[in-house]
Amino acid sequence: MIDERAWWKEAVVYQIYPKSFYDSNGDGVGDLPGIIAKLDALAALGVNVLWLTPIYASPEVDNGYDISDYQAVNPKFGTMADFEQLLNAAHCRGMRVIMDLVVNHTSDQHAWFIESRKSRDNPYRDYYIWRDGKNGREPNNWGGHFTRSAWSFDATTGQYYLHIFSPQQPDLNWENPAVRAEVGAIIAWWLAKGIGGFRLDAINLISKAPGLPDNAGAGRYVFAIEHFCKEPRFHTYLHELHQAAFCAP
Repeated sequence: MIDERAWWKEAVVYQIYPKSFYDSNGDGVGDLPGIIAKLDALAALGVNVLWLTPIYASPEVDNGYDISDYQAVNPKFGTMADFEQLLNAAHCRGMRVIMDLVVNHTSDQHAWFIESRKSRDNPYRDYYIWRDGKNGREPNNWGGHFTRSAWSFDATTGQYYLHIFSPQQPDLNWENPAVRAEVGAIIAWWLAKGIGGFRLDAINLISKAPGLPDNAGAGRYVFAIEHFCKEPRFHTYLHELHQAAFCAP
């Protein structure tokens, strides 16, 4: 008989917000060595999966969910060597490590966006969603999670960029195959280190309605997620990502 049980369905998962978990060096901020110090206690509780909220380099406008470098550790939490030590120590105790990953948007301090906003013909311009305004206003009437409008004007190139969250979290353009390839490469890089998987934050927002139409409803700005949540291509993008990053030889 084939055992069809899957660890991610049956595991005891413990979510860790590193900043407030355990401070190993007395600087007032929890860190990766602090997590290592508590692994035996977690194992004694029966935990076999650690879920880390974002530890990546970030200006922390949104508690680390604004990532400026997907392949670097926020110095507040330690170093990549600390992370590798945590990973090895967890594996020695029979634990997996999964990580929060945000790929609907980046920080505006990410190298891609810094390049993107330099000029309209920059090679990274199409990594994000830039549009001309309409009648002296934003490209459409979409409202954002953290702001009235989901658009911000950038004077350097005279266009608006989309941000479903804060202006410091510009949305990636998942219609661009290069963006999808970059995300796949990032995921493969972390998997090669030995992590068990990811919790993909805001992943249901990666596909926007073709043409970015106005939302129906009263008011200048309307938060109506039917145009940017679980759009049909969302599943296509996820399938492609799965094939590229999780099924690669």
